[in-house]
Amino acid sequence: MKSPNDFNHGHDSRKAVEHVQNSTGTCSHQHMDVKDTSGSRLLMTLALNLIIPIAQVIGGVYAHSMALISDATHNFSDFVAVLLAYIAHRIGKKGASFQNTFGYKRAEILAAAMNVAILIGASAFILYGAVDRFYHPQAVLGKVVILLAGVGILGNGLSALLLHRDSKHSLNVRGAFLHMVGDLLTSVMVLINGVVLIFRPWYWLDPLLSILIVLFILKNCWSILKSAGGILMNATPKDLNIEEIKVFLEQIPGVCGVHYLHAWNISASSIGFSCHVEVLDQWVSKTEKLGERIRHELFRRFDIDHPVLQFETGSCGNGGVLCEISCGDAMND
Repeated sequence: MKSPNDFNHGHDSRKAVEHVQNSTGTCSHQHMDVKDTSGSRLLMTLALNLIIPIAQVIGGVYAHSMALISDATHNFSDFVAVLLAYIAHRIGKKGASFQNTFGYKRAEILAAAMNVAILIGASAFILYGAVDRFYHPQAVLGKVVILLAGVGILGNGLSALLLHRDSKHSLNVRGAFLHMVGDLLTSVMVLINGVVLIFRPWYWLDPLLSILIVLFILKNCWSILKSAGGILMNATPKDLNIEEIKVFLEQIPGVCGVHYLHAWNISASSIGFSCHVEVLDQWVSKTEKLGERIRHELFRRFDIDHPVLQFETGSCGNGGVLCEISCGDAMND
């Protein structure tokens, strides 16, 4: 059976861990390592996302297409995003140390914040060019736009395919994967623009699509920034309900009460949790089986992989979900 104490949520590899109880009551561990391929796939995606924007910028200047240049700018910003994801992936492979006891997994959060800044800068450039094109429209070569948008669709589609498998278990790779899917949809939009321009001289459509691309980018920026900010502020993960966890734990036989609950993201894919568990007065060794069951249930039901439990025979403060204020007041009296 998989236990949360032994489940590794790192970005380089995942280990399915089986607890085997032996005759002495101690636990041994059996690890089944899954080969990590996310690093090499990120590198291949990097190469693709460098070729695509170079081709699109050259073609966009030749075809006088601001939408194509906008798509290229977005694609280049995603090249930087994938580069940062790869760097974060490499840093995140470092283990814990006395200086960083949780390891370096939050490197991906810092990379996400840097990506937001890059994307906002790219959006400002695109918006400036689009507004200028509204006032100074230029003829756009629809066939060239179609050809290079097709290059973007092919490259981004292949990039998304490369990252799809690893995106299932690594949030760092999943972010890069979603970037590629977004670029794929953007390139489709640019291709539609090229098709329309062959039949209709609607040159205003080109900058209009550029503005829509900007809105799409900024929407993703806000989502990334909100998630990164929540993790850096140690906010409760959005899919967790502290009250629900408290009620569930108090239903486990042997638990008299639960209070002083905290939940936070150690990284984007690892959840830390701590609480005080009130039990009847007993030997500390008697709480081991109860602690093991609590940790197992926390992982199975709530995906909490880093629980810290403190057993005590009386409630702290007012015994509420968040009793740190009561504890602090009691200590100050």
